[in-house]
Amino acid sequence: MDAAGVREQRALVRRILRAGVGLGTDGTERLDLKITAAAVEEMRAAFRLFAPFVGTPKVTIFGSARTQAQDPLWLGAEAVAHGLAEQGWMVVTGAGPGIMEAAATGAGPEHSLGVSIRLPFEEQPNDLVTLDGHHVSMKYFFTRKLMLVKESLGFVCLPGGFGTMDETFELLTLQQTGKMVPVPIVLLDRPGGTFWRGLERFVTEELAGSGMIAPGDLDRVLITESAEEAIAEITGFWRNYHSLRWVGSDLVLRLRAEPSDAEVAELNERFGTMCLSGGFARTAPLAEERDEPETAALPRLVFTPQRRAVGELHRLIRALNRLASAPDEAAAPEPV
Repeated sequence: MDAAGVREQRALVRRILRAGVGLGTDGTERLDLKITAAAVEEMRAAFRLFAPFVGTPKVTIFGSARTQAQDPLWLGAEAVAHGLAEQGWMVVTGAGPGIMEAAATGAGPEHSLGVSIRLPFEEQPNDLVTLDGHHVSMKYFFTRKLMLVKESLGFVCLPGGFGTMDETFELLTLQQTGKMVPVPIVLLDRPGGTFWRGLERFVTEELAGSGMIAPGDLDRVLITESAEEAIAEITGFWRNYHSLRWVGSDLVLRLRAEPSDAEVAELNERFGTMCLSGGFARTAPLAEERDEPETAALPRLVFTPQRRAVGELHRLIRALNRLASAPDEAAAPEPV
């Protein structure tokens, strides 16, 4: 590390190096070593692609590579991407044809980032991301999905095949289990389309009906046929809610506007069952938050959630955004 000039985050770099050496001393098979090496190399390339845009809000748009230009779904993806790009968002796609190309077209090259997958039978990445260098190519789906999800503060899913469904259910799983911070998710269909409503029926009747998920687990998404509603859902999610942070067993919610005593009392009445003990309380920045001085001026609510309450955060956040004290207009979120 000294010879290479590594000066920052040395403990974490040391862990990576030790793991690599450990794979060698474990007698790891060649194929497993190739998988590990390729995955780390791909993540490094993707991190470098996203690094210049770390302070810019991003939305990922998923959908079929087979959707043709001028299809209503194509036009919907293009309109959503264009509207969000106009408000300062960058649009992340899988860099392929179909819905991915539609979204990149709507956003424009300067506001597009692409993470493509190398397949023996798939079309090449679209020019809108490759010509500007806003593109990285990956061998593995798992590293690609990580980068399509990791940086984004909103998601729009349009109808698609196995890949799109895989990406959509991954989002739902991450949100349900609390392995991902709450974000807005929109399922956008063509006018009169039945794709996502069909999924909704399956989830309600089969998954929730058999007790495999909670009855309201799909409530965290918006199903719509309107590009305008999709844009409003993505931006409106950040009207008052800013970010969160765990401090031990307590969850701190940072807001853009301080709620009144009456509003805190109303939140406790409506969402008190989410709390393991006590309730919601206003708080100053906690000592553990000193490493994030950029959020120090933000009002806060703190509470100790029940074990399974994390999956219900989207309902609480929507209520926070509807408080009378909340700002009149949504601001572009600031990644923290």
